[in-house]
Amino acid sequence: MKKHTFTFLGTGAGCGVPAFFCDCPACEEARNDPRARRGDCGALVTGETRTLIDTPPDLRQYLIRENLRYIDDLVFTHWHYDHVGGLGELEYMVQLLTKAPVATYASPYTLQSIGREFEYMMYCLATAPVQPFEEFAIDGVKYTALPVRHAPGTYGYLIETGETRMFYACDTGALPDETAERVRGVDILAMDATYWKENGYPDSHHSVQETIEEGLALDAGQVYLTHLCMHYSEPITLAELHDYLKQYDGRVLPAHDGLSFAI
Repeated sequence: MKKHTFTFLGTGAGCGVPAFFCDCPACEEARNDPRARRGDCGALVTGETRTLIDTPPDLRQYLIRENLRYIDDLVFTHWHYDHVGGLGELEYMVQLLTKAPVATYASPYTLQSIGREFEYMMYCLATAPVQPFEEFAIDGVKYTALPVRHAPGTYGYLIETGETRMFYACDTGALPDETAERVRGVDILAMDATYWKENGYPDSHHSVQETIEEGLALDAGQVYLTHLCMHYSEPITLAELHDYLKQYDGRVLPAHDGLSFAI
């Protein structure tokens, strides 16, 4: 069987970096340095097939960047605009290329929300409601839907290939106890780090510092910071963030758009 690869398509919070309306140091850095730019969060798991996690508004550009002609399966973390806003791009793929609905996994609440907002294209999706803590398999990869603290019906996903255990939770506050126990000791933890220092929404998001603290407490082998806003609470440039993270000797790193690794 072909090895699996995980790719961060986007690693920013809802307004992206730079935000068009913002002239903070982090956004100015991103305007001048493409390496500091971040689109809305999305991810991709590839092996024999292509599994897309969320459909952010920047989806078309992500798929072009990754040289993808089609995707086989969809997995949604939740229903907020910055995670579903690009779903309409897939209607053209179904109409003009694949001619078949895309298998789509998400919580019942998320699927209901998507059904209301994208009623016109639900014929493109073969929906499979997933209950909390339920497992399902795609292309030999086991996904476990783990509840997290964010909007109703939001999941993080424990992704297991047989070689690697990874937990991906792009939007979450402190993990519920049962979820935390399920992911303890994962090889890779990729988690919400929206804020720098002061957390404006502690019930729904993490700060960089909180993600690091929780990741290390869970004994995660590698911690990736994602859903990075860089300018909420207090702006921080990517250069400053890298300097701050040096104390963790590579165990904690900021994810970046396009980052890819074997799992």
